[in-house]
Amino acid sequence: MPLTAAARPHTARVRTADFRAAGRPARAGAAESEVLRIVTDARTPVFVTVRADGRRRYSYWRPLDSATGRGGCYAALPTAECDALHAAGRIVLGEPLADPDRITYRVSATRAPAAPTRALPERARAA
Repeated sequence: MPLTAAARPHTARVRTADFRAAGRPARAGAAESEVLRIVTDARTPVFVTVRADGRRRYSYWRPLDSATGRGGCYAALPTAECDALHAAGRIVLGEPLADPDRITYRVSATRAPAAPTRALPERARAA
């Protein structure tokens, strides 16, 4: 039986099913889009912690929303979607910060490639 949002611990892992339950579309890539939206927000630092046994946890600080009273806690991102974005080159890991039992990296989005410049008309190239 899934936990309701009220019964779920504040540090609960966000899964793809949670995105569907929250009213977001269940189409392919919806979870990746949500993760990418969080990672690209400059006000939301995202980190990945890699444990000695190889387990990874992507997380960010969810600020307190004074209107709803929700937030003010760490929230986990879905590992499978984050790993897929990393493999696709959409997110990159920063410099490692090593502890005895884990390594933490800052996660950031890659910049979109610059749009190609418009080619000059044939008359301008001849001049």
